[in-house]
Amino acid sequence: MIIYLDGKYLTEDQAKISVFDHGFLYGDGVFEGIRAYNGKIFRLQEHLDRLYDSAKTIDIQPSITKEEMAEAICEVLRRNKLNDAYIRPIITRGVGDLGLDPRKCKKASALVIAVSWGAMYGDLYEKGLKAITVSVRRNPAECLPPNIKSLNYLNNILAKIEANYKGGDEAIFFDTNGYLSEGSGDNLYIIKNGEIITPPTLNNLRGVTRLVVLEIAKSLGITVREQNLGYFDLYTADELICSGTAAEMAPITWVDGRTVGSGKPGPVFRQLAAAFKVVTKTEGYPINKK
Repeated sequence: MIIYLDGKYLTEDQAKISVFDHGFLYGDGVFEGIRAYNGKIFRLQEHLDRLYDSAKTIDIQPSITKEEMAEAICEVLRRNKLNDAYIRPIITRGVGDLGLDPRKCKKASALVIAVSWGAMYGDLYEKGLKAITVSVRRNPAECLPPNIKSLNYLNNILAKIEANYKGGDEAIFFDTNGYLSEGSGDNLYIIKNGEIITPPTLNNLRGVTRLVVLEIAKSLGITVREQNLGYFDLYTADELICSGTAAEMAPITWVDGRTVGSGKPGPVFRQLAAAFKVVTKTEGYPINKK
């Protein structure tokens, strides 16, 4: 595996970061998850915009430009001979000391990793996922905004741990006000009476895949509403869907021991998923751009 690290393309065993890097010590950095399909990188610009917005929010000055990061991503894919891949660009605060002060980190670090990655949930796209509403609450926006896609993912991991122990394929977060937030790594959509209802993105990540889902729904004439949602809405949904770059689009057919709708992936999910496959196969930034 060839990895990009601060201007160099290195083998996996050569790509090392310092133990004093604040990304390692404190989760002080940002990242993205991006997919490539059929030799094209899906929604690359949107992902890079979010990556650099996340860095700006926590006052990291990236060591490379967006254009340079785009080229590094393409080159990693080319060197690894990957046409279909999951891509992880990372920007860390860089090397400092054991203190918290970010001013001790003189230069940010940039990495790109790319691996082969198929369907994250295997045959569950046809069967449906089991989800658990967890006791862990999503980080409040006034503490650590969920829209910063930071290297500090302990909030998400704690939720995933709880779901694992309770037999769920995915965790469902609520926020500290009792409103539905998101999954441990994906956005959520409730389908009720043929409409899609999804939480506003103050208490959950502004997912790139979420934008695609909403665009597809609009093109299909499906009504979409953003509003605060609670347990009542979750337990009475006709369908429940999650989406994310890694997960793509997946149906949830069981929540907290309760069957969602018919207990099978529903018609709105199937309609959206079919259109999503078409979009991901036709759109994208060419890896081998001429």
